[in-house]
Amino acid sequence: MRRDPRVLLADIEQAGADIASYLEGMPLESYVADGRTQAAVERKFEIIGETLKRLHADHPGLARRIPQLRRIVDFRNLLSHGYDRVLPERVWSYAGQDLPSLRRIVETLLDELGSTED
Repeated sequence: MRRDPRVLLADIEQAGADIASYLEGMPLESYVADGRTQAAVERKFEIIGETLKRLHADHPGLARRIPQLRRIVDFRNLLSHGYDRVLPERVWSYAGQDLPSLRRIVETLLDELGSTED
């Protein structure tokens, strides 16, 4: 069964919003020292990557509109399977530099698709 792309995109947006709220006002040094926040942020990135993988499987045309989709899914795989090679500084960098643009793209796609209650 194909998943509703609006639901998938909303899941990505929610996970991105959660990451932003977890890191709001937190300097890198505090993040590196806080294993609990690292685990929460990494989990939300895993959700984003898995959801993008599902979006690509069910709605490849829509998924192609998300630059770096493959890179994000690969990052999810690293978090899940290569956990011993994850650098907190890299996660922090992705959250601050790459996540905002992904969220903007997702918001645009959600606006184009309309509400799940249409």
